[in-house]
Amino acid sequence: MNIEQMKIVIKEIITKTDLTPCVVGHRGVGKSAGIIQACREIDRKYVSLRLGQMEVGDLVGIPFREGEVMNWSRPSWWPGDDEPPTVVHCDELNRAQQEDTLQAIFQFVEPPAEGLLRSLHTHHLSKRHKVVVSINPPDGTYQVATLDRALIDRMVMLFVETDYHCWARYATERELSGDVRQFLAGNSGMLARQGAPMDLQVEPTERGWEMVSILRKSCRFPGDLEMEVYAGIIGKEAAVTFMRWLADRKGRPLTATEILNDWTTVAEKAEKQRDDIQAATINDLTATLETTPLLTPEQEANLVFYIAVLPRDLRFGFVKSLLKIPEIALGIAQDKYDSVVFEAIQGISREA
Repeated sequence: MNIEQMKIVIKEIITKTDLTPCVVGHRGVGKSAGIIQACREIDRKYVSLRLGQMEVGDLVGIPFREGEVMNWSRPSWWPGDDEPPTVVHCDELNRAQQEDTLQAIFQFVEPPAEGLLRSLHTHHLSKRHKVVVSINPPDGTYQVATLDRALIDRMVMLFVETDYHCWARYATERELSGDVRQFLAGNSGMLARQGAPMDLQVEPTERGWEMVSILRKSCRFPGDLEMEVYAGIIGKEAAVTFMRWLADRKGRPLTATEILNDWTTVAEKAEKQRDDIQAATINDLTATLETTPLLTPEQEANLVFYIAVLPRDLRFGFVKSLLKIPEIALGIAQDKYDSVVFEAIQGISREA
């Protein structure tokens, strides 16, 4: 993505989630300037931490004793609870020269757990304040530390590249030299050397999919940016597969909600689903029923209708899973459902 696109994504994430975006780009591409502009456009105060120049004490504060208790003073840069909404920019994160500095900031860039506040040692950041990170790619051309996978996994990686048209609009707005602008209009390849590809080995994880879920529920990105944002969380392969799955509505498996609440509408499709797609529906139903096992009589009947259309092997495995959920087992074991589930229950008894 280019800088203008990065600003769109940054503003969405900052205003609608507690996630931490990390802007990755080569020198001079405009990472810091773009973040500052994004903060200005959403009326946020901007605080910059140049981590390459900081030690642990600059982050966690100086210790002092109060009676029998050791406390740490609040750093001067730390925005107070009553201060205007602020974005703390952890600039040059991977230029932190001391290992303990990088370890200290790890906690701060991690999005807060549900119901908690973002923290750094004994200090807690008000929810009105947000955090953004920027780094140069560790491609061997910069004096930077390698970020471990656990830290990368806690941020939304946004890869920013040079874009002539984006720069040309910026140059016009800033009234840069006409000679420079005209030269680059005819020689756009001279704007910047792209450098090596930016590969931080982003891969899918449970935490990554949760972050994707948060973004899908809270944010709205232009279509051409959505895949790039997800690729910075779960990797390109998983993001492409997910976006294709979203586009293929016809081939998408039925959900637990559709089976339990709208059976008459989806019954025909349920019976015709391929076994691999059927397995996805079964997995969703199992997870849903383990979480919320109390069903209305209509939902209970719809569940049994679905069991009835399953091939014998899938029916056997699904009923076996349902019998491990006491509330569901009690429901499907009723005499009125014998024609559907009795054979499967007999098979399970013989197996035991």
